[in-house]
Amino acid sequence: MFGVGWGANQFASMLVAYHRYLGLTIRTNEVLLVIYALGLVPALLLGGPASDRWGRSVVIRPAAIVSLVATLMLVVGSHSVLMLGAGRFVAGVASGAVLAAGTAWVKELSVPPYDLAADEQAGARRAAIALSAGFGLGPVAASLLAQWGPAPLVAAYLPHLAVMALVLPGLWRVPETVRHEKNSGPGLLSRLRVPRAGHPRFLTVVVPLAPWVFAASNVSIAVLPSVVSGRTHGLGIAFAGLVAGVTLAAGVLVQPIARQLDKENDARGASVGLAIVVLGMLLAALATHLVSPLLVLVAATVLGAGYGFCLVAGLLEVQRLAGPDDLAGLNAVFYVLTYVGFSVPVALAELDRLASYPVLLLCLAGLAAVSLMMVATQSPRFPVAHRQGAPLG
Repeated sequence: MFGVGWGANQFASMLVAYHRYLGLTIRTNEVLLVIYALGLVPALLLGGPASDRWGRSVVIRPAAIVSLVATLMLVVGSHSVLMLGAGRFVAGVASGAVLAAGTAWVKELSVPPYDLAADEQAGARRAAIALSAGFGLGPVAASLLAQWGPAPLVAAYLPHLAVMALVLPGLWRVPETVRHEKNSGPGLLSRLRVPRAGHPRFLTVVVPLAPWVFAASNVSIAVLPSVVSGRTHGLGIAFAGLVAGVTLAAGVLVQPIARQLDKENDARGASVGLAIVVLGMLLAALATHLVSPLLVLVAATVLGAGYGFCLVAGLLEVQRLAGPDDLAGLNAVFYVLTYVGFSVPVALAELDRLASYPVLLLCLAGLAAVSLMMVATQSPRFPVAHRQGAPLG
């Protein structure tokens, strides 16, 4: 998950580089960013249930190889917009297949008989930290090489190839957690239906929370550096990597606090996460109004914290709601909802014709506040009605 997260997000800090070296517009860059989600969503919806049916390793091992292939496509097509788009699409397919199944696999490996010492939150914690660390280090490494390395549009992607070469051999030694008898259960088409996604708590807590996971991080990583790049004294590419690193580092560092706040049925973690996102969007609006790189770093820290809180809160809610046969399927639905936030930078780039970035970011703060009110007021009405493996109430 760390390696695939690295490959998924390394492109984010390259938007300034493609503008500088290829002359790509902000809108073209944002479209290339979102093409990733077009590959990710169907792979999520199929990969999660497929791993529930046939096993985690059957899905994740080939998908990890596909992640490496996607990076090779970015290297080979470094000066072709068409190849860059194709590479981003393939990276999305790899990420989609790994995210839901990988989160479920980590959760299952974090309980007996595989891990006798882990607590009940260990699975969500490990998955979130691995994913966030990959998301953070990928763009930092790419931006540093693109700023100062030779052949910047090629060298930026070489660290991911090295990371995957290191982690792939170990993946084949991880034990399968989906037992044989489970394979005699419902087929794939039946598993594409995830009834627990209709649970009232999922609809009133997870659904309004999930899009802000990547809306927060992507506004920070993909929007703010471009807006202030003219004030970075020729270091725009490195600054984009710094913003990405600060965003994801904050997202990782707050996760222990998010877990401590998490209590079954009260949604405190989700509410705090959304409140932080509101504050982060307000700071982002101020940073873009003043065109201040320093304020961008402050906003990135806050938005990263909101990302971390929302990610952990969502994964823990899903973990409690899911049954033994649909954990990856419900994770898939959650991740699909989170990637709705991936479209926010493109929406902002289009709406920039009608209103300025500060105004648009203030609107996002208002929408996040609406989500916060929904979660805070509705979560007490719909407690988790079952423990894992029990029927829905």
